[in-house]
Amino acid sequence: MNGLDWAVLVAYFGVMTAIGVWSHKRVDDVSDFFTAGGKMPWWLSGISHHMSGYSAVMFTGYAGIAYTYGITSYVTWALPIAIGVLIGAKAFAPRLNRLRSRLHVASPLEYLKDRYNVPTQQALAWSGILLKIVDVGAKWAAIATLLSVFTGVTLTQGIIITGGITAVYCTIGGLWADALTELGQFVIQLLAGLAMLIITLHKISEQGGLSKALDSPKLHGHGDGFAGPYLTVFFIAYLFIKLFEYNGGMWNQAQRYMATGSAKEATRSALLSAGLWFVWPVILFTPMWLSPLLVTAQKPDGSDSYGLMAEQLLPHGLLGLVVVGFFSHTMAMCSSDANAISAVFTRDVAPVLSRAARAWNNRAGLIAGRVTTVAFLGLSMAVATQVNSPTFKDIITVVIKWVAGLMGPIAIPFILGLLRPLRRSGPTAALTSWACGLLAFFFVNYHLDFSQRTDVKLEYQVSVPMVISLVLYLVIGLIRPEDTPERVAIIERINTDDDGAAVAAPVPAPAQAPAAEGTVTGSAVDNQP
Repeated sequence: MNGLDWAVLVAYFGVMTAIGVWSHKRVDDVSDFFTAGGKMPWWLSGISHHMSGYSAVMFTGYAGIAYTYGITSYVTWALPIAIGVLIGAKAFAPRLNRLRSRLHVASPLEYLKDRYNVPTQQALAWSGILLKIVDVGAKWAAIATLLSVFTGVTLTQGIIITGGITAVYCTIGGLWADALTELGQFVIQLLAGLAMLIITLHKISEQGGLSKALDSPKLHGHGDGFAGPYLTVFFIAYLFIKLFEYNGGMWNQAQRYMATGSAKEATRSALLSAGLWFVWPVILFTPMWLSPLLVTAQKPDGSDSYGLMAEQLLPHGLLGLVVVGFFSHTMAMCSSDANAISAVFTRDVAPVLSRAARAWNNRAGLIAGRVTTVAFLGLSMAVATQVNSPTFKDIITVVIKWVAGLMGPIAIPFILGLLRPLRRSGPTAALTSWACGLLAFFFVNYHLDFSQRTDVKLEYQVSVPMVISLVLYLVIGLIRPEDTPERVAIIERINTDDDGAAVAAPVPAPAQAPAAEGTVTGSAVDNQP
């Protein structure tokens, strides 16, 4: 990188900070900070939903998969997400929006204390927070790895730079800042991705054209949809995992639907995001699929291939733009995760831990949300410095094995609890499926002898916890139904259409002492209009 590239990078960071400062004016209370006050346009929500699902791991870990196996990287990653979000456009997006519009909650998990009970809410909240600290840590490590390739800064310095700037704009601007920066990041990535695609295809044309390139021995097997450890069972498992994860199991995605003005707008937001997931990754992946013809990766997993290709092919200025693209994806995901975790901790965890938190007014809750955001980012940055340690092994292991393997048990009670047909599944089903899923992940991956043998495939390591959780949630709901009138009423409120007149009868206040009027912890029931 030369001075022109650095100027592009510094300008990008300056714009992101300015957006955060501008967004600060739109944040008056916790509802604005966590759900944009329900005023976010559907198209902005859709772009934000799409962008917050990326990170620099795509340009490192998944670039390595594309370098090694070809289109498998799209078939077993982006395609399951696109299908999952498309399914969720009708099944989950409108219901998640009604959590805010009907139950008046600001955190995705806030309704769980009434849908199940407080212990269930706390179990899902704490386990999700801990998983996200590790997940976001992997994202910081990925972007810092790329930064070191281009600039020579150390891993720790890269983590501090990116994490520090992200902390500024997402802490002061909340969800509005996240969404608006993600819009800017989408435009930047559009320009950078198209530039990389055009230059790559031009270089391939100089080697005899695309048809000749596809016949090259270096691309042997790159046209297979399933290759290596990413086979049919992995695809099916990943489809289910992403169905839960990108429809709210990854809490920041739920916030995007909650932030729209109505259930119908949430559906439109999801459809836009799904469409982008079908198309945009193809543009980003095409240079990665062709990368073996242009560069030789230095790392065994090929995770440095895209960085090497960008460095060798792009002129200065465009190189800086592509590096900005790396930052944009990671900062989009990490800032949105930080806001979601802050919402869950401030609204769901803190009131259980502290009597004082139950008396927070809107201003105190807003301050607590900002402090929690900074704390989460700090912890994830600390984890990022250890992500390549023997415990975590490497970036792609954390993202695929840990997140995919643990997302199912955490997300299933939350997401399936929204659906009317599964109203019989109560706290026993939720807690049992959660606990057994986590134990299954622990034993399959680390404490059973067969997990160390080469014949155990990645697809089973990530799918077994989800399958166990899903089966237990459904079966226990059938044999031990806990569909009390109060819980059924909650479900009915989020399952009636916007234009339907039928709304469930008011739900009695929960057993615990209700929060004070207008406080941060007001339950979904206490705040009914």
